[in-house]
Amino acid sequence: MKAVVCKAFGIPKSLVMEEISSPIAKPDEVVINVFACGVNFPDLLIIQNKYQFKPDLPFSPGGEVSGIIETVGDKVNHLKAGDRVVALCGWGGFAEQVVVKANRVFPMPPEMDFINGACTLYTYGTSYHALKDRAQLKSGETLLVLGAAGGVGLAAVELGKVMGATVIAAASSKEKLNTCKEKGADHLINYSEEDLRARLKEITQEKGVDVIYDAVGGKLAEQALRSIAWKGRYLVVGFTTGEIPQFPANLPLLKGCSIVGVFWGSFAEREPQQSLQNLGELLSWMKSGKIKQHIHKVYSLEEAPQALEDLMNRKVIGKAVVKIRSWKEEAVPSPKVDSVKERKIDQIIAKPLKIKLTDIKKQVGQTLGVSDWFTVTQDIINEFAHATQDNQWIHVDVDRAKAQMPGGKTIAHGYLTMSLAAKFFYELIEIEGARTAINYGLNKARFPVAVQSGSRIRMTGKIVNVEDMPNNGIKLFVECTIQIEGEEKPAFVGELLTALY
Repeated sequence: MKAVVCKAFGIPKSLVMEEISSPIAKPDEVVINVFACGVNFPDLLIIQNKYQFKPDLPFSPGGEVSGIIETVGDKVNHLKAGDRVVALCGWGGFAEQVVVKANRVFPMPPEMDFINGACTLYTYGTSYHALKDRAQLKSGETLLVLGAAGGVGLAAVELGKVMGATVIAAASSKEKLNTCKEKGADHLINYSEEDLRARLKEITQEKGVDVIYDAVGGKLAEQALRSIAWKGRYLVVGFTTGEIPQFPANLPLLKGCSIVGVFWGSFAEREPQQSLQNLGELLSWMKSGKIKQHIHKVYSLEEAPQALEDLMNRKVIGKAVVKIRSWKEEAVPSPKVDSVKERKIDQIIAKPLKIKLTDIKKQVGQTLGVSDWFTVTQDIINEFAHATQDNQWIHVDVDRAKAQMPGGKTIAHGYLTMSLAAKFFYELIEIEGARTAINYGLNKARFPVAVQSGSRIRMTGKIVNVEDMPNNGIKLFVECTIQIEGEEKPAFVGELLTALY
């Protein structure tokens, strides 16, 4: 297979194109036919031997890919050959195939194309973790983004606006700042021409900035920290200048502020459940159009060194992507179908079906389609066991289940599976004109097949009845069937009762 290879540590121009052997999956890995690979700052560091992770030479850079699974290892149950996926491979992505640990591979939303799939996890994943988990950014606060036109910076601008902050975008050129403005930035600072501290005093009326997002480092770092508000949070995201700042220790003391590290890759491995929840929230915003990746340029595989060169020279606004191979139109999501009733049950609806509250009685018999897949992890099972005090070994004792349970895995509580019906409900249907929707009961609940840890499940729905309720309310009966990937029988069948007002 073709690959761009780093044979000696150095600058992007030292990379070479070669034919190398195709990878083989170990039991806990998958081999992916790579369609596209994102270009990220860690790729520059890794080919210079300056990154936290140091692969043996020779290797191919490229840590974020989209594609289709070719083969899966013997121990991989939640993925299969033919799945469209995105993956965090760390390196190896500038090649026609890459082998990746299965726990770092995620189903690609059906409405997402391969180009966007290859440049979403690092940028939005890093920035959302930074703003939500590390800074705990609140609506109404001020957010300064340094290097705002880069991949993670532009994502931070967008997410800051979605989260209700006043966003100050700082970048080095008018062209870059124009893109930041298009993404919703409230204030712009060209720090190649303007004094950063003076402009921040002016914009914040000398109150200072609540949250500083710094992926740049260098000489601007101390200037920004001196402009932070009382109890502000300074996010250390990266050092694209190549210079790690040295802060005077008295500054955090005088400002009462926090200097907070952001290492999204480690967070995703250490706290996978929270990371998946963040990813789900990001995907919902993408579906609704609240956030959208800005693609600077799509490069060919042969042009991958040039893509890294442009990134190094700070020419990239938003995201650069390497297109590894061409694909047929059938490999991307199928075109929209005008009538939902014409869709087959195995065709996933990218957005909820919108129904007006005034028309809800006309929808009895309406099929709602299929939700997105959801992976039931051991962490989710453990949390449910803790919350309900149901700690039976079949749910929580992984080692014993490996020895005694069919398939060697724990199983989810039946009521955990049932509780997910409410989550799936909101993926399937949106009631326009309803101020409140309360899921308050279930009818005829059955659990034909247990859900093993690591299984992927999804729900189909159908409106089976509508009744009037007191105070101008409407009772909605939705037939729910939760399916397990690869199983003929469902995990759960029941009727979800929802009160609409």
